[in-house]
Amino acid sequence: MGRERIPIDLRHIGAKIKQARLKSKKTQQQIADQCGISKSLLSKIENGQTASAVATLSKISDALEIPLSWVLDDHPESDLVLQPKAKRQFQVDDDNMGYSYELLAKARFSNVEPTIVHVTPKDMNDRQEPYTHSQDEFIYIIEGSIYLYYDEQKHLMEKGDTAYFKGKNPHLFIPIDNDGAKVLTIFVDRQD
Repeated sequence: MGRERIPIDLRHIGAKIKQARLKSKKTQQQIADQCGISKSLLSKIENGQTASAVATLSKISDALEIPLSWVLDDHPESDLVLQPKAKRQFQVDDDNMGYSYELLAKARFSNVEPTIVHVTPKDMNDRQEPYTHSQDEFIYIIEGSIYLYYDEQKHLMEKGDTAYFKGKNPHLFIPIDNDGAKVLTIFVDRQD
């Protein structure tokens, strides 16, 4: 029995981004310029009027110095974060993106973000543009196989394989077959 796939609440994401931007005392134009997007797009995201690629939300999160998973998560903040498997839900921004995300735990007090990335089957995955972000990334292949495209090279990764890399270099998980894959991803904020 699979867990329910739910769309992300765009108003909730927008409100968190706006809250963080106002707290940082930055204008929409400043954040938009820093992210390489239009002020209009940022305004629509903040008002919950449009879905945005995770890569764009990641750039906005980096610009605001907030964890992406905090933006995507709708659980109350606490010193203890419990996430029973039965209550976890998939977070999907766009079925055509090629990934869905399962946030395992997130607290604003931590610099570590554990997430399960579900890589969709090859025939359903149109994702071609690599991601970049400020955090380091550790991955562990839980199920299936992928090609890890990293810094213009393809690396075959199978169940049990791991990798650790700098997120600032372009990277992408590419499905190799129609079985898809499940990847434990841990984002780690750099301390330097």
